[in-house]
Amino acid sequence: MRIGLLTEGGYPYVSGDAGLWCDRLVRGLGQHTFDIYALSRTERQEDQGWIQLPPQVGRVRTAPLWTAHDDGVVHGRRARRRFSEAYGELLAAVCGGPGAASPGAHEVPGDPADSVGAEADRFASALYGLAELARDEGGLVGALRSENAVRVLERACRAPGALRTARTARVPDLLTVAAHIERALRPLSLDWYEDDALGSADLCHAAAGGAAALPGLLARHFLGVPLLVTEYGVHLRAHYLAAATLEEAPAVRALLAAFHGRLATEVYRAAVLVTPGNAHARRWQERCGADRAKLRTVHPGMEAARFADVGEGVRGSRCADPDTLVWVGRVEPAKDLMSLLHSFAEIRRAEPGTRLRIVGAPAEDPDAAAYLAHCKALAAQLFPDEAEGVHAVGDNPVSFEEIGGPEIPSLAEAYACGALVVLSSVVEGFPVSLVEAMLCGRATVSTDVGAVVEVIGGTGLVVPPRNPRALAEACVALLRDPERRERLGAAARARALELFTVEQNITAFHGIYLEIVSHSPVRRLVVDDEGEPLPFGVPAEARVPGRWTETRFMTARRPRWAEGAPVRATLPPSTPVPVSAGEGA
Repeated sequence: MRIGLLTEGGYPYVSGDAGLWCDRLVRGLGQHTFDIYALSRTERQEDQGWIQLPPQVGRVRTAPLWTAHDDGVVHGRRARRRFSEAYGELLAAVCGGPGAASPGAHEVPGDPADSVGAEADRFASALYGLAELARDEGGLVGALRSENAVRVLERACRAPGALRTARTARVPDLLTVAAHIERALRPLSLDWYEDDALGSADLCHAAAGGAAALPGLLARHFLGVPLLVTEYGVHLRAHYLAAATLEEAPAVRALLAAFHGRLATEVYRAAVLVTPGNAHARRWQERCGADRAKLRTVHPGMEAARFADVGEGVRGSRCADPDTLVWVGRVEPAKDLMSLLHSFAEIRRAEPGTRLRIVGAPAEDPDAAAYLAHCKALAAQLFPDEAEGVHAVGDNPVSFEEIGGPEIPSLAEAYACGALVVLSSVVEGFPVSLVEAMLCGRATVSTDVGAVVEVIGGTGLVVPPRNPRALAEACVALLRDPERRERLGAAARARALELFTVEQNITAFHGIYLEIVSHSPVRRLVVDDEGEPLPFGVPAEARVPGRWTETRFMTARRPRWAEGAPVRATLPPSTPVPVSAGEGA
């Protein structure tokens, strides 16, 4: 089958989110053809180029989200009226909030959930109305950047029933919100929604929510292509976390949160299936309106082979230092290394010979480098350089290192450095570093955030976040009990091999692809010599790789398929069309 893989800020670019698991998925399903539709986030990401793509990638189409040149489209009076009406409806659904009435709208009696559903329908209808306008007129870039768009937003914020916070929006706030919405809706103006683009896919697989899933929504609306959405990090949750660190006006935060909430609701509602990466993400999706019957948890897959030597204790691969703690990850405030350092001070009082190795690098955020410097300063203050004698060189028990040096040449060697791996995060989605430690057969002490408990499953110790004393007590307990460490490490590796490998991830998605296609209606019309629809014209064998049929297809979308004469079903010489007895239901 042909898969339209939709990404935003990730695959196939060298840098970005979700690139690794997308590449593993594409390479693991070599029997299918993948067309990549990628939205880039920054100019730098585009300049860095793509990774090497496997042969099963049929084509790659890209579009920038970070910029949009004016399409030069000049809307006439009727098009401007259509834009104002559709954009006004979309913003009224955003500004109205749950259950709020808006001018000209009929109140929904009864259960407040009915009102919420009505607002969701209103948002979706307006979104697709804008998409149809963009398709008819050749784009919406100029319209979304126009002064009229800002006036429509202002009317929606001032309308009766609007969110109280939205009513406080000033002109700079309106300009900020209008610019953000224009950027988010740029996929509406793309030329991907034709028969020879997304229309040729058997299904669309969005590697994330938000902007990545928006082309999938439009492919479903215009072409009937089923949509599968995978979220290893919930897009709406990521927006909330990012907004908390920005110094934006309350009206801006409220309006953007409402917009992304409405968009997430429509994505979940339109998708045939939604595959969260863990139960934590699944709970977020349910709270954002996802139907529980559509949710199918598929854990991310890790390459177990790269950790096999350490995990199986191959000679020469395991460090025999039982007094070393290891932390591995990106250095950023969410990892709460401050609490880890204070916890290590208590560990040193109980076990003076213990060492802590922090292996990682600053995240791409500019503030992450400053945070790393702050952590180093705190470590120097808490642990002055120690020396065995007056003539010896002092040594700090805390070291900050990066992978690739002579002491830590690989990621597996980072986990092999110590007997205990620590995770101290206050915010976490799916803890990749924890799974890597489990594959290495290491006992772990982690904070109870995100999907940590789901991943650990009783094979490690879990303590509350922001509690240095509890973290220290758990570490000391395992440092003093090597047999328990070994048991937990062996159990952790067995659990990781069962649940979190690339093979199980690929197998799960292969089954989901087949399930979606088998339940999706045939979107192509086949006619016989008389011009009548041909029963059983698309046999089940057509979904299996191979030359099983030479039937010619005619796409059925809008009235375009009827412009010419019907396409006749053709047969290869002396080869009957195979018919499956179970088809037609």
